[in-house]
Amino acid sequence: MTTALYPGGFDPITYGHLDIATRAAQVFDKLVIGVFATPQKNLLFNTEERVDMIQRAVAPTSNIRVEPFFGLTVDFARQLNAGVIVRGLRMSSDFEREFEMALMNKKLAPEIEVLCMMTSVQYQFLSSSILKEVAQLGGCIEDLVPEHVANALREKLSIMAFR
Repeated sequence: MTTALYPGGFDPITYGHLDIATRAAQVFDKLVIGVFATPQKNLLFNTEERVDMIQRAVAPTSNIRVEPFFGLTVDFARQLNAGVIVRGLRMSSDFEREFEMALMNKKLAPEIEVLCMMTSVQYQFLSSSILKEVAQLGGCIEDLVPEHVANALREKLSIMAFR
């Protein structure tokens, strides 16, 4: 039985992330979406909120579970006995960053493979950063994230606007 880890910040989860997750869940027996609790960027949603949004989004897929993690991705993969780390690729600029990370992960954990999956064409442009900017400026995000994520994003941004 092969377990794969799909790690990320997911602030918030988008249909691009879900595209990779659901397709990876078809390839592997178990997929763990690892929500990195302390990425080096400003987060809009805390770890608990991100985990909850993802759990709701992947609930129909029985072989996916969601867990927060701290520290090195390869250490978390080892804790899970995951033999594979799944990463999504959008544009060519993703490749350079993912290639560097894959090489470092291979150095740190040679027993763990990295599998990069191409994001479906309709999500090639989509990132959590762009999504947050569009939402903040009042743009339509309904076809970019599940409804509960769109609602949470609008609510969070309206609260922040009053600070």
